Amino acid sequence: MSRIKSGTVTRRRHNKILKLTKGFHGGRRRLFRTATEALQRAMNYAFRDRRQRKRDFRKLWNIRINAAAREHNISYSKFIHGLKLSGIDINRKILAHLALEEPETFSKLVQMAKEKVVVS
Repeated sequence: MSRIKSGTVTRRRHNKILKLTKGFHGGRRRLFRTATEALQRAMNYAFRDRRQRKRDFRKLWNIRINAAAREHNISYSKFIHGLKLSGIDINRKILAHLALEEPETFSKLVQMAKEKVVVS
């Protein structure tokens, strides 16, 4: 039985990994074993942070809405509650955009929310 060498297959597999580590520094780009470890870690972070980004943006939108609502003497929670009672279904991304870019429209929304909620 003849011996089967796997040189081309191994080289292709190695090159596939090394191609993905483009932009890494030092041996993390050039050495296969180190590159494999670095790539695995990078992909784990990427997987985790795709979900984390959604949380981070929602936090940012809530902060912006709260700041804009407090300028109109209403808290964030009362503002959101008032919008729900008014039947206004706008997501937080759009609310944050309105608060930042279109303050007149946002102030109208605040007035509509204030009508439905008792503000102390």
